[in-house]
Amino acid sequence: MKTSFLSTNGRAHLIVKIAYLVLKVSGLVYWGFRARETHLLLLSNYERMKKFLGLIAVLTLMVSCSDDTINDSDFVAGGTFTNSNIRVVQIDTMNVETYTMKFDSLVTSQATRMLIGRYVDPVFGTVKSSSYAELLPYSYTIDSEAEYDSIAFFLKYDDYYYNDTLKSNTIHIKELSEILYPEDGSNFYNTSEVAYSEDDLGSITYTPRPLETDSLYIKLSDDLGQGIFEQLQQKDITNTEEFKNYFPGITFQPGEDDDGSIVGFDYSTSVMRMYYSISEENSRVQYAIDFAINTSSSPIPFFNKMSVVETNEYLTTLTDKEVVINSSDSDNQSFVQSGIGYTTKIEFSNLKTLFDIEGQGTLLNAVLKIKPVLGSYSDELALRDNLSVYIVDTNNNITNQLLGTDGAAVQATLNLDNQEFNDIYYEIPLTTYIEGILTTDRDAEYAIILLPENYNSTVDRFVLMGKEGADEGVKLELTYAIYDEDE
Repeated sequence: MKTSFLSTNGRAHLIVKIAYLVLKVSGLVYWGFRARETHLLLLSNYERMKKFLGLIAVLTLMVSCSDDTINDSDFVAGGTFTNSNIRVVQIDTMNVETYTMKFDSLVTSQATRMLIGRYVDPVFGTVKSSSYAELLPYSYTIDSEAEYDSIAFFLKYDDYYYNDTLKSNTIHIKELSEILYPEDGSNFYNTSEVAYSEDDLGSITYTPRPLETDSLYIKLSDDLGQGIFEQLQQKDITNTEEFKNYFPGITFQPGEDDDGSIVGFDYSTSVMRMYYSISEENSRVQYAIDFAINTSSSPIPFFNKMSVVETNEYLTTLTDKEVVINSSDSDNQSFVQSGIGYTTKIEFSNLKTLFDIEGQGTLLNAVLKIKPVLGSYSDELALRDNLSVYIVDTNNNITNQLLGTDGAAVQATLNLDNQEFNDIYYEIPLTTYIEGILTTDRDAEYAIILLPENYNSTVDRFVLMGKEGADEGVKLELTYAIYDEDE
């Protein structure tokens, strides 16, 4: 009995894979189902068999054309191969364990947007995001004849939002009490703390229209504007360090009682703008100085602070990233939430039982399907088209993003083909990953996790089904070819 995953003759395995694909397309095979097993039988029809033998010969030549010299022995394996039945076994009974875990913190000083807002999630609890930023003026010079007019902040939408934008949001702009510098000297995190004044520099209550309007205009305190104006005009501030010491920065805080949405704003085009004017001969001419959010310094003096006050009893038990909860212990559910750090962890515990099947075998395809819990999503709490897939080690540290054979990042893609029947699931191609498990000890050391794209710049959330029950909420489907069973 030969049960090793890779035959000593690697060419035979490659021929099986190529033949499987070609025959499936060309119609030289037929399919019969028996106990989740599909048999790929070579037809007895003479003409079809001749075509198949010719195909195998070509495939053998293709695979053999390397540094080796082609000789008769190269064709002996092909002959044996074509005289044997090939079984293509489709297996969907492998054990899949899903868990929920939570990262201690996420780096958000490298986020791609500002996130401001608050809403109450029926599953996760009260979700809140606020932004902290250092501002720098485009110019440190103001004409001695100029007079101060006003100051305001322009927040530019960047098209991202989450939850209900028909409800109103409030934004409070407050002055920081300390210069923005991370404790570790490198990054700010979603859990970082920076002190700020309780008094508002300005505020606005608005109904978000991120796809219809350009920006929000927030009038700021004239005390702030007049003070900065005089410091610049009198040349008491002439450089970055002096400005930071005088005005460390601002924070954007959502309303304490808001239950609307979290909205994204573009930090590269959002500015604080101070207006002043100079008298000319017949009129006054207005000028402005913009104060941009500083994202070019190192370390970056900007971040989003994101938090959730959990009402979910299962999530409150996740105190650090090494604590996990199995879906079977959390009502057959696992959870994902970007910005906060919840993620679904997936392990495959019995893949190597494939070796118990007699004969030589090769993995042709592996796909994981995992369903979102029906009723956990809506137009406001939307499912995204894709989730990113990462590999984690035994300590639940991310080692790298999962890549396919083409070097591109593997993604979980939302399949809506049978949406009218509530058959919605994420589909993840895992052939390369599963092959790695079958040929190494990876199954004992690694697992995969699911995270939304731009997980440090969004608050997207998902509730996924576990393996319990008749709904088959998570299932690994393998296509495995077996041959030479009698040798």
